[in-house]
Order: sequence, then structure tokens, then C-alpha cells
Amino acid sequence: MWIRSVNVGTPQAIPGTTIVSGIVKAPVSGPVAVGVTNLAGDRQADLSVHGGVDKAVYAYPLEHYARWTDELERDDLAPGWFGENLTTEGLLEDDVLVGDVLRVGSALLEVSHPRVPCFKLAARMGDPAFAKPFLRSGRVGFYLRVLEEGQLETGDAVTRERRGEGGLSILTAARLLDSGAGPVDLESAAAVPALAEGWRENFALRAAQLRSRRR
Repeated sequence: MWIRSVNVGTPQAIPGTTIVSGIVKAPVSGPVAVGVTNLAGDRQADLSVHGGVDKAVYAYPLEHYARWTDELERDDLAPGWFGENLTTEGLLEDDVLVGDVLRVGSALLEVSHPRVPCFKLAARMGDPAFAKPFLRSGRVGFYLRVLEEGQLETGDAVTRERRGEGGLSILTAARLLDSGAGPVDLESAAAVPALAEGWRENFALRAAQLRSRRR
């Protein structure tokens, strides 16, 4: 497992739009400091929905780029395009668990939840409808919180130091956003301690509502 690109950016207008976002990121070389809420040189535009300790670092698998390139018939997709800080190799959503603890360089990171696409990703892609197929694909990447600050850089190995309690994969968590999810699966996910609080509350509430309807 490896870091194939480290990407940062500051809020700017998404090309071709007037939407200001931190989603436009570019690869950087050399050691990059990892802070509690972001990488050095990286910022978010709307802190009410982006950033914070549970979204300090966003990782996206390099393996998905080839599939999107083919499916979308584009030739401009490159590391950082999806707004990720870390373009990874060997860390796919069906194997990465919420709560996995990863050593990257001298930083220690913990997987917190999947990425949920918003209109800014759609604007970045130049396709207003892109959010739904992105989520439906399961190729969503994942956020990490910072347990220990440090430094990392392109080419660093990623070492999984501990598996997440509860066995909830990023892919499963993302698919539980579907309205067809049942109460048992939602309750199981809500009990995963490393899952971001907002996600746990959402799953628990939906499970309770489903059980109430069945009485």
C-alpha cells in the first residue's frame, strides 16, 4: 500500500464556474506536514460541511482513475482531480474498514467515513448529475482523522497498524446511505465507535424510524 500523490489546494473558483471550493488540488513534492484538521497548504472553502477533525485528510484510490477515464471518455483525469489529498494504491473501499489505523510517513491516521459527493464535485466534473453515479459506483474514497501529527510525502508506504472495530467497510457504509438499508445493518453500523458522530446518529435515527413503522 502506497501514497502515489500528495495533493493540496486553497479555495478558488472551480474552472468554468463561479463556485468557490477547495476541491481543485495539485500534486506537491517533498514532505508535507499533517495537522489535526488538514495538510499544510490545504484549505476548505465552506467549513460548515467540509474539513474538521473527521475530514482532515481525504484519500482516493489511484485504481479508480482508469475506470473513470474509460467510463467518462475523458483524458484529463489525474491525481488530485477528485479533490483528494492522498492518491493511494492498494487501499480499496471493500477492504478499508472504518477505524483502520494507518501509519503514513510519521503521521498516524484513522479512517472515519466514506466521502459523500456534493454539487461541487459535479461542478468539477462539468456534469450536474455526476454525484449520483459517483456514489452508486462505490468508488468514493474515504476520510481520515489525524491521531498523531507528522509528515508524509509521495512514495511513502502505508502500513495498517490496526483493523477497525466492527468490520464496517467503507463500501458497506456508503451503500447504507441507500434508502433500502434495513434496521439491523443500520444499527450495526451506528455501533461502530470510529464512525464519525454524524454518521452514527443518522444511521441510528433511520433504524429507529424503520422499526417504528413496522410496529
